Amino acid sequence: MKSIIIKNVLMVLVALFSLHVSAQLPSQLPFNYNGLKYEIKNGREAALVSGNGIARVTIAASVEYNGKQYPVTSIKGKAFENSDVISVIIPNSVKSIGEQAFWCCENLTYVSIPNSVTSIGGAAFHGCSSLTSVTIPNSVTSIGSSAFYECTSLTSITIPESVTSIGDCVFTGCI
Repeated sequence: MKSIIIKNVLMVLVALFSLHVSAQLPSQLPFNYNGLKYEIKNGREAALVSGNGIARVTIAASVEYNGKQYPVTSIKGKAFENSDVISVIIPNSVKSIGEQAFWCCENLTYVSIPNSVTSIGGAAFHGCSSLTSVTIPNSVTSIGSSAFYECTSLTSITIPESVTSIGDCVFTGCI
């Protein structure tokens, strides 16, 4: 009898603790902030998850969610996939650009990559056929496979010595 009571008390305590923890952590579901969709990661930072529908994008350095500010530290994979984005300004808070983040953004002509970015994911700018020039900052250490694949208008790119890892086919199909 005592063991059943103890077991029930423990189950109630675990349930209450779970509710308390989940109430303290922000939702992982995407939310809108200035026309872009973000999600909270680790309860401490935000990631841009979607930017479709906006032509000229300036990503916020931080976003407010439920009355709290979160720094935007990443652009998730496929965030702008096949969108009509023309230009993107990335803030100094962003550390990584995810795989296929700008996949086939054929109208993208300008992207500002800040010194905070350390990695550019695979196929991040694959098929951005209007992109003519890219300057990769000294903070970047890795560029994923096919990152600039089929960027057919790309005529100028600066790669700093800080880049120690470059994937396969990064510039295949570029002029």
